[in-house]
Amino acid sequence: MRTPLPARALLAAALALAAGAATAADVQRYRVLGVEAEIGRLIATRDGDTVRIEYDVKDNGRGPTIAEALTLGADGRPTGWTITGTTTFGSKVDERYERRGGTASWRDSTGTGEGDGDGGAMYVAQSSSPWALGLYARALRADDDGALATLPGGTLRLEPGETIEVGTGAKKQAVQVVALSGLDYDPTNLLLEADGDLFAVISPRGVTLREGYEADAPRLRELAARLGTERFEALSRRLAHRPDGPLRIRNVRVFDPESGTVGALSSVVVFRDRIAGVQPADAPGTPGEWVVDGEGGTLVPGLWEMHGHIGQNRTLMNLAAGITSVRDMGNDNAVLDRLIRNIEDGRIAGPRITPAGFIEGRSPFSANNGILVKNEAETLDAVRWYAARGFNQVKLYNSMRPDWSAKAAAEAHRLGLRVSGHIPAFSNADAMMAAGYDELTHINQIMLGWVLGPEEDTRTLLRLTALSRLDALDLQSPRVRTTMDTIVGRKVAVEPTIAIHENLLLNQDGAIPRGQQAVFANLPVGAQRSAKRAWTDMSKPGDREAYAGAFGKILATVREMHERGVFLIPGTDLGGGLAFHRELELFVEAGFTPAEALRRATLDMARYQGQGESLGSIERGKLADFFLVPGDPTKDLGLLRQTRLVVKDGTVFFPAEIYPAFGVTPFSAAPALVKPAPSAP
Repeated sequence: MRTPLPARALLAAALALAAGAATAADVQRYRVLGVEAEIGRLIATRDGDTVRIEYDVKDNGRGPTIAEALTLGADGRPTGWTITGTTTFGSKVDERYERRGGTASWRDSTGTGEGDGDGGAMYVAQSSSPWALGLYARALRADDDGALATLPGGTLRLEPGETIEVGTGAKKQAVQVVALSGLDYDPTNLLLEADGDLFAVISPRGVTLREGYEADAPRLRELAARLGTERFEALSRRLAHRPDGPLRIRNVRVFDPESGTVGALSSVVVFRDRIAGVQPADAPGTPGEWVVDGEGGTLVPGLWEMHGHIGQNRTLMNLAAGITSVRDMGNDNAVLDRLIRNIEDGRIAGPRITPAGFIEGRSPFSANNGILVKNEAETLDAVRWYAARGFNQVKLYNSMRPDWSAKAAAEAHRLGLRVSGHIPAFSNADAMMAAGYDELTHINQIMLGWVLGPEEDTRTLLRLTALSRLDALDLQSPRVRTTMDTIVGRKVAVEPTIAIHENLLLNQDGAIPRGQQAVFANLPVGAQRSAKRAWTDMSKPGDREAYAGAFGKILATVREMHERGVFLIPGTDLGGGLAFHRELELFVEAGFTPAEALRRATLDMARYQGQGESLGSIERGKLADFFLVPGDPTKDLGLLRQTRLVVKDGTVFFPAEIYPAFGVTPFSAAPALVKPAPSAP
């Protein structure tokens, strides 16, 4: 049930407090809680019109460390704001904002800017802590229409929701759920106290909430999951077109991944969730058909994103990119299971998901996913748990003890599961292949074994920053040759995730990333600002050159693997969607032809996942998973971004309708979907 916003008197009092009415320092303490453990803290100290914030999060050996200082004006909005520290992957933050004499000016990683300081627009910081979300929400609650123009650009909106009770005894209080949108692709769910102060930021995988209320965290994660489900159920109902008769897509060519060619003009007919046939172009239709004219474009089998950590907030964005299948490589098992069931039941539109069983050792650097284990016996139990629930693969992770891997792999193989993973700390790819790995995850996990010493700890950011050493690596050295020969000889598959390494090693402050040139202008303002920021600290002389050289060595290594017949698997670890198109372009840079890259992302992956009988190509009797692009993608993979129509399980989606729901400008227009004329009575 919706509840009204607090009375204007309460809002005025809250704004007065923020502007300096308080006479003593007010310290607000927040805890950052993952699914398994506390991973960070936030402390905001308000004294008069000043606020100082300390924010530090470390999960999976990485996370932001931020210090902020704000001065608030009489309107409760910042007149000065400094933000310093480091981002999740270690790049430096030095952000400044000032409002003076009717002019607002700022500097962030994208550069400098100015705007009208008296025009009512709110500055949205690039690198702030979650405390800023409460600041924005307070301003929006005081605004008449719940919408606020922002600097450097865009609009924030606040949608009020239900009121819930949190805490017990003397700590019990009512808080209001609100959805803050306009910052990025998706709204952020917040809980606000009666005076407008931030109580919590919630998501299905973690919460930032007031100290003393930690017991409420599981319930708040469930609340976030429910709110997300309600949003995506509503979007799915609006965006999914479900023909109640045959669907005929005329005037299209079909990409055949087996031959790597595009066929003659034809019609593809779908009935329910299956392909009824690929018919000659002049084959007549039948009564009751829904019809799309493909205008000479090409139908491509649905793509497989093979390195997802998927949540419901990325289901539709993956469909819009032609991705109809995702291999999830590590998640909260209960959250993922619920998402899979919601997709299978038709409540949420999304790709079919094949999960890998994530197993991580317990340590101060643990990733809070899947099953965390503290000894070899628990590791074997985790393998058995996944096998009993139909998983076809386990993924071993950074904090696993290397000496547990051989028995874990043997048990997985005994139960019919594939074994993949990161290289556990203090080990290397050679040892893990000897232990029984069938697949190696991330190219850096392999190459670090060529440049690190035996005592260096890859559970930290070192597994990323040490890549700069690759620039000086001789790829013909004995250490490299031994690993490469073992990968080839043992027929070990490699999932390189090249695109994430491109971002890590090449992105620069203020520059449009190399891999996002074709999509940048279509992204929402928040995503554009995030993109124009370096991931790693490149402040020392020679850093940029070393990291760029490292990326060149990565491409050369992947290219050699391809030339020597290593089975390379396309996946992004970036959420899929538009990033997956970039991954395929990088496969082409590494030696694939566009047709080979498309085959690898469709039929090859369907077969690798044991689903080649029903997926991977457009043939009679197979599941209706495919998408339409203009022109011939075997000549230009960039056409994938212009996907005009996606069919998944026989349901039709138009990217031109999906993208605006996430603040993205569509890349192409939707073809007309013509419904059959109603039958005469």
